[in-house]
Amino acid sequence: MTTTPWNPHRLYDEYRYAENVPRRGLLVDGRPALSQIDPLRVARYVLLTVRDPLCAYDEDPATQLARRLDDAERIGASGMFTTWTGSYRGVPVTVVSGGSGSPEAELIMHELLEFTDADTFIRVGGSGGYHPKVEPGDVVIASGVVRDEGMTQAYVPASYPAVASHDVVIAMARAAGRLGQPFHIGVTRSSDSDFCGVGRPSVGGYFQPWHVDILDTWARAGVLNGDRESAAIVTLAALFGKRGGSVCSVADNVIAGRSFVAGAGHASGMDIALEGLVELAALDAAADAGAGLLASANP
Repeated sequence: MTTTPWNPHRLYDEYRYAENVPRRGLLVDGRPALSQIDPLRVARYVLLTVRDPLCAYDEDPATQLARRLDDAERIGASGMFTTWTGSYRGVPVTVVSGGSGSPEAELIMHELLEFTDADTFIRVGGSGGYHPKVEPGDVVIASGVVRDEGMTQAYVPASYPAVASHDVVIAMARAAGRLGQPFHIGVTRSSDSDFCGVGRPSVGGYFQPWHVDILDTWARAGVLNGDRESAAIVTLAALFGKRGGSVCSVADNVIAGRSFVAGAGHASGMDIALEGLVELAALDAAADAGAGLLASANP
């Protein structure tokens, strides 16, 4: 009995509107429409940031990070995203800034995954503390992410785990340890709501009964912090065979009674992310060298 070869594109090929929707997404003047990046100038390693006033950025976060790179050049600018590529201690790096939340993270991740050769995507930004042991100014390196937002569930059921790349976690932890920065490795939670959905009241103190237990529920489960983008970046990277991770500074902790401090720990988070890429590049080079030796020994 013969079987039909597995074709991951079969559903698209059979889609009755296939001729009306571009397989790869929209282009403007030959460039990805939403980011306007030059795909050939995107580095292997990508840091994704959000224009978040709670992080107390002095300027656009991608531009701020780019000032720490050598030979940085802006390779894309649109109404949504700003993208720079340069190098940090000899490691080619692309940094992107955009708006907040999983839906906007989907847009830039799609264009990076579809049009470039980048294979490592790391969220760098701010978050709120959940677990009492996490203090403002600490940095959380996500080992995994609770997918408590809506966008990724349009791609795959909620039971699919958003597991950060082990390589990324190891590299970021080594960098944080070497820098002497206060950090934790553990689970992050992403949600769409930044008020009721994370145990903060909305307009006029609005709550529903289930809102008042959100922080306690996730803290009992060992979740360390919460943001809006990590689930999108880690899930989409994994779905398409790439590496994802998250490095988030913590600005407050309601459970622990630690008040909000704008930008707390965020400089540390950026330090860890950049130095972590140096560690990751070294790990990748060692792995590539080992693969080459194995291949030469087994012609």
